[in-house]
Amino acid sequence: MRLPSLHGVIRRRMLINYRADPEVTQAQLPAPFRPKLHQGKAIVGICLIRLEQVRPGFTPVSLGISGEHAAHRIAVTWDDNGSEREGVYIPRRDTNSVLSRLAGGRLFPGTLHAATFDVTTGGDQIDFHMTSHDGNVSVDTQVKVAPSLPEASSFQNLAEASAFFEAGALGYSATVEPHRFHGMTINVPAWRVEPLAVESVYSSYFADATRFPAGSIEFDCALLMRNLDSEWRSEADLCPQSRLAA
Repeated sequence: MRLPSLHGVIRRRMLINYRADPEVTQAQLPAPFRPKLHQGKAIVGICLIRLEQVRPGFTPVSLGISGEHAAHRIAVTWDDNGSEREGVYIPRRDTNSVLSRLAGGRLFPGTLHAATFDVTTGGDQIDFHMTSHDGNVSVDTQVKVAPSLPEASSFQNLAEASAFFEAGALGYSATVEPHRFHGMTINVPAWRVEPLAVESVYSSYFADATRFPAGSIEFDCALLMRNLDSEWRSEADLCPQSRLAA
């Protein structure tokens, strides 16, 4: 039985974003998902987040847990009873929190993998390194707060980028069952993002040429969220194969 919601503080959330070939991206998506396009490109990326004071709403803040998390994600749309919906598909989630990993898929949605994180912050500079214990995923990036998005970004300005990612509040995560996806919605009442300048970025997931061949993906922009209250609501599992069978 899953908890209906969790509350916590987003101490730091980085959204590292790439634009990718839609057909190549579609090949990475299970049914019923389709890439959500922006300026003719799919938008994929990594959510690198430090959560603190995570707890059910009825639990004291002092009993909340903290941890580093990394989620590889793809902006998607899908059809639901004749209406198009949007959100993100999350093929891979990693964490350094033992409690979060043990509770994932049980008390709250999503299967999480164990990983080691090395994060250094100083002023507006963040150095982030993550390696999964199974050796399948690693992320390295160096960023600093910037006055604006990079000129090469497909988003015209910060407001357009902010609206795009705020609309992706509903996420469905891959599970051990290939046709069952765990759902979760993030609610951030005081949603606010800042641009980041990326000095270097590497994700083994997106650098894998068997997934994204050379020339099919390139960096777009990065955003930062800091010190924001948040709520994480469990959603019903998405099981498209069951609907087809019915």
